[in-house]
Amino acid sequence: MTEALVSKIKSFCNLLRDAGLGYGDYLEQLTYLLFLKMVDEYSKPPHNRKIVVPEGCAWDILRDKRGSDLENQYDKTLRDLSKQTDLLGRIFFKAKNKIEEPSLLYRLVQMIDRESWVMLGVDVKGAIYEDLLQAYAEDIKSGAGQYFTPRTLIKAIVKCVSPEPGKTIADPACGTGGFFLAAYDYLTDKSNYQLDKDSLKYLKYKTFRGVEYVQETARLCLMNLFLHNIGDLDNTPSVERKDSLIADDGIRYDYVLTNPPFGKKSSMTFTNEEGEEEGEDLVYNRQDFWATTSNKQLNFVQHIHTMLKVDGKAAVVVPDNVLFEGGAGETVRKKLLETTDLHTILRLPTGIFYKPGVKANVIFFDNRTASKNAQTKEVWIYDFRTNMHFTLKKNPLKFEDLKEFIQCYNPGNRYKRKETFLEKNPEGRWRKFTYNQIIARDKTSLDIFWLKDKSLTDLDSLPDPDDLATEIIENIEAGLESFKGIIEKMKG
Repeated sequence: MTEALVSKIKSFCNLLRDAGLGYGDYLEQLTYLLFLKMVDEYSKPPHNRKIVVPEGCAWDILRDKRGSDLENQYDKTLRDLSKQTDLLGRIFFKAKNKIEEPSLLYRLVQMIDRESWVMLGVDVKGAIYEDLLQAYAEDIKSGAGQYFTPRTLIKAIVKCVSPEPGKTIADPACGTGGFFLAAYDYLTDKSNYQLDKDSLKYLKYKTFRGVEYVQETARLCLMNLFLHNIGDLDNTPSVERKDSLIADDGIRYDYVLTNPPFGKKSSMTFTNEEGEEEGEDLVYNRQDFWATTSNKQLNFVQHIHTMLKVDGKAAVVVPDNVLFEGGAGETVRKKLLETTDLHTILRLPTGIFYKPGVKANVIFFDNRTASKNAQTKEVWIYDFRTNMHFTLKKNPLKFEDLKEFIQCYNPGNRYKRKETFLEKNPEGRWRKFTYNQIIARDKTSLDIFWLKDKSLTDLDSLPDPDDLATEIIENIEAGLESFKGIIEKMKG
């Protein structure tokens, strides 16, 4: 049944794409209709939930119409639901019908109506939606990949952090909710914890809080969490649509797990007097920040530090520039080393993100109380980039590929770690550097690597030509991004 349903949804997706509807638009329309159908199911036996739906917006009315009547009814339903203030209003905020062909809308409504979605297992409907989100991320034209972090990487990060029940988890750039879902799976895995009724209730309603700037992505995140049993119609998952960096809201969390959006600068777009669009770099003047900069990634690192409780823990995906950039970058790194225990850096390989040209890392740090001495004593670095070659289709990143890193990280007791880089093992990927070694480096750079790139010395070790070509393209695109940054600085 599950495979047949997935196949049916995908085939209909292809039909709508052929009709000119983008993957993102299709997923958005599917979200509207699917949510409305589930609300209808909850309002009937055996659930009998009292759900306030505006008059004239019931699923039954929509289901029984065809042609232009269906189109008009759908427009009215979306318009009325967008005015609600509860979860309905958040799902349908600024909702618009983008299915121009009434016959296709009718077929989609009938397909959804034939299934009982509430009775469908959480794992089934959740997996279906995640599958659609991944396909959306793979759609190069949409550019949605920036909101979709590889789930295998997220799973490994959560495994390392090992969140505990009864604590709060935040993501200030939550995208489609990947970190929340992985943390939920980890906490409900009986091999990790045996949760009682109160713990499960806390997990469902109070554990997670996310912020997402892009409205369409925030909508998909809400739906994704809802389908995975996080929150419900009466207690909405806490996902806000706003700019995380604007201000400190004063709330502190036990864990912050996030992959802030790619791109170095925070900016806003406005229309000038001639009707042309112009960009303006955003600089956040916050007293809790160590440095004032328009570098988005550095601002997120500072914001995440503010969000943590005194003993809070963070895992953040950051591009290479955060590790080596001077000026504000050096200031942020020094302060991070002084005020937190920045204990681990995972250097990520290229070819694993949907946005090409990305060279990224995961930094793990634990917050600490104020002290005269630097809280970071040593930084452990795992070089998962040198001589590693992945592509999204032919050689995608698998969870097994990260198992050595997880073992080296040693989530059970990270204070008992052993280097794999030794004189007798010069190819070891796991190495530690003391605080004094790091601050002695130019600009306190954390962009540290020691392994020899075999492709530069051994022709027999060259990767597959397709992989090599992909890597070359990614390096060129990464270089272009750097040049753009230089040109912007020169213009400034």
